[in-house]
Amino acid sequence: MIEVDDSMDIKKFFTGKEKIDKEFKTSLNPEKIPQHIAIIMDGNGRWAQKRQLPRALGHRAGGEALRGVIETAASIGVKYLSLYAFSTENWSRPESEVTAIMQLLVEFLKKEAMELHENNVKIHTMGDLSRLPGNLDKEVERVMDITKDNTGLVVNIALNYGGRDELLRAFKKIHQDISNGKLTVNHIDESLISNYLDTATIPDPELLIRTSGEFRLSNFMIWQLSYTEFTFPEKYWPDFKGEDLIQAIIDYQNRDRRFGKV
Repeated sequence: MIEVDDSMDIKKFFTGKEKIDKEFKTSLNPEKIPQHIAIIMDGNGRWAQKRQLPRALGHRAGGEALRGVIETAASIGVKYLSLYAFSTENWSRPESEVTAIMQLLVEFLKKEAMELHENNVKIHTMGDLSRLPGNLDKEVERVMDITKDNTGLVVNIALNYGGRDELLRAFKKIHQDISNGKLTVNHIDESLISNYLDTATIPDPELLIRTSGEFRLSNFMIWQLSYTEFTFPEKYWPDFKGEDLIQAIIDYQNRDRRFGKV
């Protein structure tokens, strides 16, 4: 089994956060910052394999990249950042890799909790958390409790999440409420379904970013992404920086969003 060892040095492969050029940052239109950005953080394993490293180190490098992206999102006024951390399909990966990912998630939350809290970041989750190992489940609950009253950027972490699973869970809850007399079939519309999803308190994303150049959703937020703008940068996630986030937003701001209208 691959252990995620702190002695494994990724610094020679990964430069960490970069300072963003102020002039580049001012090229953003502050009035058109997307309120909600969703990210499929893809390419950690391939980043590591390209450097002949264990895949676990790719996930560690991905955690390093995440710090810079969260910091940038908060600094430019993004309100919600949804991150696809672990899908319902990811359980089929080798046990050693799943263990490493879970261990890294616990480590990330333990290390970053107070800094996130001090920067007014609120942690939210989506997905079925009942299958998560106890140490991760407890850490998620702890960080959510610490940050629950914060009013800044909401970081929405998808853990054991799948879009179809989310819909199934929502439909079962609706059925139960109909059986209990709380609802009738006539109450069911798009708004009601949205209110039974894991993102009931969060607006739909305006922008989806999937790194590594793959062109698919991989069962991520399939209800919420109906009118979202997509972008697919070729960089692997560990190489994705705050400047790349800003460039994706600039591209988004130059698009004409018609929502099916002329």
